[in-house]
Amino acid sequence: MPESSHGSRPPRTAVLTTAQQQSIDALVHELPLVDRLGRLFADAGHQLYLVGGTVRDALLGRVGHDLDFTTSARPEVIERLLRTVTTTIWTVGREFGTIGGQVGEHQVEITTFRADAYDAQSRKPVVQFGDSIDGDLVRRDFTVNAMAVSLPDHRFIDPYGGTDDLLEQRLRTPSTPDVSFSDDPLRMLRAARFAARLGLVPNPELITAMTGHKERLSIVSAERIRDEFSKLLLTDRPRVGLDLLVRTGLADVFIPELSALRLERDEHHRHKDVYVHSLIVLEQAIDLEKARGHQPDLINRLAALLHDIGKPRTRRFEAGGKVTFHHHDVVGAKLARKRLKALRYANEEIDAVAKLIELHLRFHGYAGEAGSDGVWTDSAVRRYVRDAGDQLERLHMLTRADCTTRNVAKATRLRRAYDELEWRIDELAKEEELNAMRPDLDGNQIMQILGIAPGREVGQAYKYLLELRIDNGPLGEDRARDELLSWWAQRNS
Repeated sequence: MPESSHGSRPPRTAVLTTAQQQSIDALVHELPLVDRLGRLFADAGHQLYLVGGTVRDALLGRVGHDLDFTTSARPEVIERLLRTVTTTIWTVGREFGTIGGQVGEHQVEITTFRADAYDAQSRKPVVQFGDSIDGDLVRRDFTVNAMAVSLPDHRFIDPYGGTDDLLEQRLRTPSTPDVSFSDDPLRMLRAARFAARLGLVPNPELITAMTGHKERLSIVSAERIRDEFSKLLLTDRPRVGLDLLVRTGLADVFIPELSALRLERDEHHRHKDVYVHSLIVLEQAIDLEKARGHQPDLINRLAALLHDIGKPRTRRFEAGGKVTFHHHDVVGAKLARKRLKALRYANEEIDAVAKLIELHLRFHGYAGEAGSDGVWTDSAVRRYVRDAGDQLERLHMLTRADCTTRNVAKATRLRRAYDELEWRIDELAKEEELNAMRPDLDGNQIMQILGIAPGREVGQAYKYLLELRIDNGPLGEDRARDELLSWWAQRNS
């Protein structure tokens, strides 16, 4: 039978600071829907509480559009009451006691008190409905999410010290962390996300439990792990959470390539710390997103974090103590593709990340084509744009972020070189429509000029004309026709 003992701590009475009480009052004042629902459920003889992240964020001075409630009412009653205020209802969570709806601009989810039991071998709870708010709150992941406001009387409930933990920036669980993480192993990944998003410091007991229960994460579906990992990456400062995953060994379970970046340093320190470098590149990529006016970009952040995962496989110590990582870009792209596929990322996301990793050194290769005056040749610029394709902007950010040298002169030189490249791309784009770079003749024209049917020869001719276009810029149809006929004659001679 599933275990139901939860090892909870004794409930505590909360005393709010003036600022916290003002935040709660402001939440209720700004969202009249809250009291409207409270009165609706009270008139029907049921308790209703605003709960979880909604309350936590209110204490931090944030009011969102998503509202979470818990209630003594059973799902069929919740649905009936909710239908009196909206016709937009969803019931996909009914078996777990959750009924949702769109009420004006707010997305509302109302869940029956839970008192679930868990089987040690199962990733899902045996759903059991509870009969008290304290019993519901002790089942929640962290104390900062185990606070509630009763409605419509606005009584604040905090039996496990969430307000104190917010003030002291602590991350704890309402029950013992061993019980909490055993119940739902995904909470260990949430711990990393809340450490990053809210700046909360996990207490030693929590870290010990994460380390001890890391293997239990293997029973969680890849999709749930992927979603939680993505949420962590999309926080403003994910580094602290990622480092927590690596230190506790959780990363070893679902993304071991990240932990593998902690290469042993050679005794003479002839190569940088690849793990630390990767975290810095991620931070710099996030800063560039903001500076360049982009929203948080999962593909950009995955590519930044994983761009060097090919280095452990390709590290070689050569004569004289030199350390090399030849072809780590190609190897890393393959490793990233395999790992992201295992985590069930979408194919278009996998393709984009793998492409960026494979191209992240391309700038340094094309820089060698710059003339003696340091100016990029038109041919080099065209090839760079052709290689990047629709990932050009992300490649700009990744390449810039990949500069973590402390040598100011070198960093300045690389920045100016990339400034020059972006300027040259913009200039050529105005003149030549680089974003739609194609040969001057299409496949139908090639077949008509050469008098051939569809086949491999058409593709070879197309590729030849594209190379001419890259090397020389737009040729025009007449010159392209002459070049094509000349190539064809030489080929057939």
